[in-house]
Amino acid sequence: MTRIDAKFAELKAQGKKAFVSYVMAGDPDFDTSLELVKGLPGAGVDVIELGLPFTDPMADGPTIQLAGQRALDGGMTLQRTLDLATEFRKTDNSTPIVLMGYYNPIYNRGVDRFLADAKAAGIDGLIVVDLPPEEDAELCLPAQAAGLNFIRLATPTTDDKRLPRVLQNTSGFVYYVSITGITGAAEAQATDVGPEVARIKAATDLPIIVGFGINTPEKSRAIASVADGAVVGSAIVSQIGAGKPVAEVLAFVKSLADGAHRA
Repeated sequence: MTRIDAKFAELKAQGKKAFVSYVMAGDPDFDTSLELVKGLPGAGVDVIELGLPFTDPMADGPTIQLAGQRALDGGMTLQRTLDLATEFRKTDNSTPIVLMGYYNPIYNRGVDRFLADAKAAGIDGLIVVDLPPEEDAELCLPAQAAGLNFIRLATPTTDDKRLPRVLQNTSGFVYYVSITGITGAAEAQATDVGPEVARIKAATDLPIIVGFGINTPEKSRAIASVADGAVVGSAIVSQIGAGKPVAEVLAFVKSLADGAHRA
């Protein structure tokens, strides 16, 4: 059982929904980013999604693209991202970390080496948005063999024919993308999301966590009420991009987490 599996089992036993937060590793700089990540569990975050900075993102809107650029400009690399996770693990051995990014930096490092290093750094799961199920032998299956969850995205365009393929080797949880488009582009609507979550739940026992388009405590609560939890990324990253102090960003995160936990 991974930390992700353990966390969702714990939440289920408590009758609570999950709150997942996304931040870009190294944004705006390594030290500030580490301070922020260390503060997330205390702000109510159940699972941390740690963005791996990449030069050519596809699914990310302007807010997260800019965060990645700030991190890269500050010297952030895949190794530094793993270093950040290693530092976090020195004081927190229970909060799950999901590394979210693109395949190029992983491929460049070499899959076997990357998986060994990620495991050693305390990474629990991967979301690699540009590797479809047809490429599972590339990273998904080796990751699972190494004890890492491989989390897949399902979207409004994932129809009933495609869904079984998407779910086939997915573990940890399913990340349902609430809108068609990029991050931060539109607002999620619980009335649209609810039936889709029910459809996916009919095909899997995994928790369904909904992200994209959630930017207020009220929205976090509404979306979590029709799923197993909510993910917020762009709304948090925009606060970091605006130069808000870490304490202020964490207070905002807490308000979002409280919303999800009230669902």
